[in-house]
Amino acid sequence: MFEFKQFSIQQDRCAMKIGTDGVLLGAWVSLEKNPQSILDIGAGTGILSLQLAQRCQAETLEAIEIDEDAFEQCVGNFENSPWGDRLFCFHASAQECAAEMEEEYDLIISNPPFYSDEYKSNNNKRNTARFTDTLPFRDLAIFAYQFLSEKGIFALILPRKEEENFIALALEVGLFPKRICRVKGNPTSEVKRSLMEFTFEKSEIIQEELTVEISRHVYTEAYKNLVKDFYLKM
Repeated sequence: MFEFKQFSIQQDRCAMKIGTDGVLLGAWVSLEKNPQSILDIGAGTGILSLQLAQRCQAETLEAIEIDEDAFEQCVGNFENSPWGDRLFCFHASAQECAAEMEEEYDLIISNPPFYSDEYKSNNNKRNTARFTDTLPFRDLAIFAYQFLSEKGIFALILPRKEEENFIALALEVGLFPKRICRVKGNPTSEVKRSLMEFTFEKSEIIQEELTVEISRHVYTEAYKNLVKDFYLKM
């Protein structure tokens, strides 16, 4: 079990465990437009949905998860949280949902599979969670375009090296980058991740940079301020 300040997460049945990526995205994404409907694509443990349930009063917080074990664990984590009456998870792929859904969402968020074939392991569940086979970037961008409300925000986290590629795909379908935060582990390391928000409105991109640590286990004030509402030791 992973304990946060206001909720806890069981993760023994999930291929992808709690990590910095998901927590960063759930803490960073803007809620300034007060979204009333939220969709989490590829929920895994449910961490993003739980963070957003803690941060806002959205009436609808829905999630989809393709892996059966992860789906069942996500449902359990939702039910055991203080916001169980607002959180719902569906056992389906994004493509299956796209064929049946009619709703639009004010916020669509995803920590998607983003690795390529060359790094695959023999663990099929882990491959599904980590690799783009089941949810190619183009499908993700099209899905967000189809189901995002007019003033909505689509947010995700990707490796820095995939940033330009995904922006190009998003532009093709009609989504424009609004905010980008590039994340690196320490002051001398390379940028490893890009947190990104997209909207239907073209505007000047707000660009930020976040450094996680000053040295090993000594965190920057910016990082601590971002995640302090979640981690017990922050």
